[in-house]
Order: sequence, then C-alpha cells, then structure tokens
Amino acid sequence: MMQAELETFIGQEIILDTDSTWIYIGTLERVAVGCAVLKEADAHDCSDSLTSKEVYVYEARTTGIRANRESVHVSLDHVISFSRLKDVKRF
Repeated sequence: MMQAELETFIGQEIILDTDSTWIYIGTLERVAVGCAVLKEADAHDCSDSLTSKEVYVYEARTTGIRANRESVHVSLDHVISFSRLKDVKRF
C-alpha cells in the first residue's frame, strides 16, 4: 500500500522519515521493489546535530534541499512516513 501511494509523488521533492535518526529529502525518481530512489538527495543523520527532524525539515522547506547524494536508495522497511516538501507548513 505505501509503495502505491508513494508512486504518486514521482518527480516531486519529498521527505522520507525513518524509524531511525535518519531522514531523507530529495526528488523521488522511482519506487522499486522495497525501496524508494531519490535524486539530488539530502541523507541526514539527526544524531549528528542538535537539530530535531522537524526543524531540519522546516529548514529544508525554507532554504532548499542541501543535496549530499546524487541519488540514494531508501528501504521502505524503515520508512514510517512520507510527504511532499511543499506540504511542510511554514511557522
């Protein structure tokens, strides 16, 4: 079910929140068996900074994605939520 819903966001900037400290932000290129492929992606481990996932996502929404990967494959087994970056509310 998650895979089918995720496919509707192909070509859009999205956020993949995981069940770990990692968060992924980038343009959804495709959804393969068991994984999502993001291009021009920011793979960020929030344990490396004092910034929470929510604040980090907000900063990406307001200042843009700081891509550190040309592409990244993210296992859907660890994705707990996803949304479009443009859907993050400004506060």
